[in-house]
Amino acid sequence: MSGWDPLHKIVEHEITLATEDGRDIPDVKAWQARLNDAGDDPKALQTLLDQLLALPQRKDDPYNEPSDLKTIQSLRPAKVSLKAYTEDDDQLYDRLYGAWLGRCCGCALGKPVENFMSRKGDLSSRQRIKQYLTAISPNEFPLHDYIPQTSPAIEKTGHTICKPSTREHITFMETDDDIRYTVLGQVILQKHGMDFTSWHVVEAWWNHLPYRFVCTAETQAYRNLVMRYPLHSGIHFPMPDDAVDWQWVVTHHNPYRQWIGADIRVDSWGYACPGDPAMAAELAWRDARISHERNGIYGAMFMAAMIATAFVSQNPMTIIQSGLAQIPTTCRLYDQLQKVIDICRKYDCQHTAFEQVFDRIEKLLGHYHEVHTNNNAAVVVAALLLGQHDFEKVICLAVMGGWDTDCNGATAGSICGAMLGSQKLPTKWTSKLNDTLNSSIIDYHPIAISECARRSLEIVRKARD
Repeated sequence: MSGWDPLHKIVEHEITLATEDGRDIPDVKAWQARLNDAGDDPKALQTLLDQLLALPQRKDDPYNEPSDLKTIQSLRPAKVSLKAYTEDDDQLYDRLYGAWLGRCCGCALGKPVENFMSRKGDLSSRQRIKQYLTAISPNEFPLHDYIPQTSPAIEKTGHTICKPSTREHITFMETDDDIRYTVLGQVILQKHGMDFTSWHVVEAWWNHLPYRFVCTAETQAYRNLVMRYPLHSGIHFPMPDDAVDWQWVVTHHNPYRQWIGADIRVDSWGYACPGDPAMAAELAWRDARISHERNGIYGAMFMAAMIATAFVSQNPMTIIQSGLAQIPTTCRLYDQLQKVIDICRKYDCQHTAFEQVFDRIEKLLGHYHEVHTNNNAAVVVAALLLGQHDFEKVICLAVMGGWDTDCNGATAGSICGAMLGSQKLPTKWTSKLNDTLNSSIIDYHPIAISECARRSLEIVRKARD
């Protein structure tokens, strides 16, 4: 069963990860030489992987990054004081509908330029997007509408993808992993309630997600789970969480385990916990642990907590700090996002300074892979702080920040949509979706986005009973 990348590439990514997560790997060039010498020999490559995973942490590493929930919780800062959720069901439905619409709008906005995430020639991800737009017209930048399908600059910047999400063609939310995981979270909550386990998430993947629908860390975890815990003749028995070797599932041939994948799976956990970021973060941990560790888990907990907080706070800074209150103060993500907040404050959180802000974020975090958790979380934070209560500015900033554009647009849109509610979202953005989601998941293809929100409301009601 093939994985996301060939084994040689997986070892290459593992070497990079070892330099990022504080392992004692002083002579990186020597490891790269050993990788080259190994060629495509699977035994030699596996030996390298085993040795890389066995490397100890550097004694001078300033960070402490556990992956178990109890230790994570013990290292959190003081929680942010929030008001209890007191709105009636009609008001909650409006916020849930706003969150679903916001996620769909932001995702659709970023989808056509998702393939711009890497550098092309002398153009960075952000520069590719800017050049693509300004070549159409100077008025197209800053971004203020869905992405046009074509531009005179395509030879230099590259072509757009996902035609159904381009300005000329958008009439619904097309299927996308950023949306399928939101649907899947809802399916899990409908079936198992708030007490779902990590293994329930695994079962939902196997029952609803074809292997071709998953990417990077999810691909490797899916593969590892099938290898270690195969189905026999279609008969499957639930596995207790403590019977699963999660450490092996997460780390075996999976150098993507601190990338963005777990972040995009958390929205339904946040929707189920309006005003309760701690519970939202715990639900996100149960999900994220099956494929991620360390900052890959923290990113998921951070995003889920922000979404939950957006139902009770209108202050973007409060929402962000409430998210940070669910992750260790001792981790890289916490430290780096505090620096991003400082960058935004330096420019008084003015959206007109977005290019200077993103320049500094790229200087701080541009060494990460374009789908890593930390740099993309920084883009979402900056979009929220610079965009404030302007939905259009928030999702456009999240996409103009580059890297994983559809993921960042979707998450920023979800948070802002929950904060504002559907009635305050601009019809310029929402009407083009025609309240329609095509998710490629049974019972959600097609489905009204408003119906997804109604089902989210029922989940909250049931949890309260």
